[in-house]
Amino acid sequence: MKGVIKRARKEPTDDILAAIDVGTNAVRLELARLLPDGSLETLHQERDPVRPGEGLFKTGIIRREVADRLLSTLRRYSALCRRYDARVKAVATSAVREAKNRDEIVRRAKREAQLTLDVISGREEARLICLGVLHGTPPLKRSICIDIGGGSTEVAFAYGEHPKDLWSVTLGAVRLTEVFGISGKVSKKQLKLMRRFAREAVEESLPKKIPRGPTTALGSSGTIQAVVGFARHEGGGYATTEEISSAAQELAAMDMPKRRKSFDPRRADIVVAGAVILEAVLEHLGLDAITAVDRGLRDGLLRDMVRRRKIDHTDGSLHEAAVAVGRRFGFGERHSEQVTRLAMSLFDDLAPLHQLPASARPWLEVAALLHDVGNAINYQRHHKHSQYLIQNADLPGLADRERMVIGCIARFHRRSAPTLTHEGMVGLTAQEARVVRKCATLLRVADSLDRSHRQPIKKLTASLKGSKVVVRLSSRTPIDLELWDAEHELPLFREVFGRSLVLQQGR
Repeated sequence: MKGVIKRARKEPTDDILAAIDVGTNAVRLELARLLPDGSLETLHQERDPVRPGEGLFKTGIIRREVADRLLSTLRRYSALCRRYDARVKAVATSAVREAKNRDEIVRRAKREAQLTLDVISGREEARLICLGVLHGTPPLKRSICIDIGGGSTEVAFAYGEHPKDLWSVTLGAVRLTEVFGISGKVSKKQLKLMRRFAREAVEESLPKKIPRGPTTALGSSGTIQAVVGFARHEGGGYATTEEISSAAQELAAMDMPKRRKSFDPRRADIVVAGAVILEAVLEHLGLDAITAVDRGLRDGLLRDMVRRRKIDHTDGSLHEAAVAVGRRFGFGERHSEQVTRLAMSLFDDLAPLHQLPASARPWLEVAALLHDVGNAINYQRHHKHSQYLIQNADLPGLADRERMVIGCIARFHRRSAPTLTHEGMVGLTAQEARVVRKCATLLRVADSLDRSHRQPIKKLTASLKGSKVVVRLSSRTPIDLELWDAEHELPLFREVFGRSLVLQQGR
């Protein structure tokens, strides 16, 4: 009998990227090839009007039949991504973000579709949209980006392609449609109430005026494209605020059959609400007009994946954001920076030992910078307060799930050891728990090596020597306190990494 030759499973390639966007109104997939010049060549696109947010804003949950619809689409998308051997980034926005059963949806995506579904915040959504819309924009050009989704509306103010301010309004076209039960013609009284509702939501979340902002915005969503195209009548991609206001009134006066002659049936259901929201945002910000663009969240996801694969140790955007959070809570900056330098040296030098993915490095970096930030609340339990503050911090570029992992790494920098069965690991996948366990152990060693908070160690180098890990320390002053404290971490280091840790003080 001939033996069966098993085909080795292919690893995702860096040149084929896939972005999956689970929105409130639809689910989208884009597959692209990264070309040598840094541009992206689209290979495949799909959009399915699954409407994950259907009924959500009344019940608070994604119903079983809707979830089944969503998972069926995600299984198909996942199969396509595997066929292309693509590196995948899948995110969920407002609908899943607000659903009481969001954790169940995320678990099903992992189990049934083999997809890690990151539930991102509104501000992170705004950042990614901004990145997608403004890629390649000249550095000094000022832009305002608006995106109206099914459950929320995102606004970004940027210089070049880099966002300066990000906002998220908890109001989207599907949400407003469901709140007012729109199914046909909208009476003048109902339209007046919708406009007031939208204005109040916008006023609560957006500044009255953006200083030095442009007078024309860029609109990136399908809803905005539909409204702007209708407002111009001849289908142009540019409309004034007055034209948008007139369009809202004209659309409201239409019955549903007439709307469906002008729009895709699923878009026709929510286009009145979309026009009302767009009118409210433009008027509140004092903008004269809006230009519709055919780029958005998926493009931002792809660009972010490219940026992350090219990121090197000198990239300071996330570092600076973490320092800004620390300063807000009056952290010990010199100690935190020292612990971070030591932790990064351990991570880089011991890569063959810990075998963690490159994506774990910035997680450890942020955790090291903010490990003591909880002191602002209470010293005795500051590790737990640090975890909470990190998981709720404004750290652009990090998904909710990433902040969860970073918070856990910071939590275990003291007191209880990061065992896989500890209650603090609840909610983490097995892979995430292993990352926390290894990174937290490195952080504990780094933290102990600045126990005096006086930064006596100038340099740290680590190397593998047989069954041992030798760490050589170059110091400017005696480090007796640091060596004494580090000894307490030796048993945990051996347990986690399977090797003894030897500390050697050099000149």
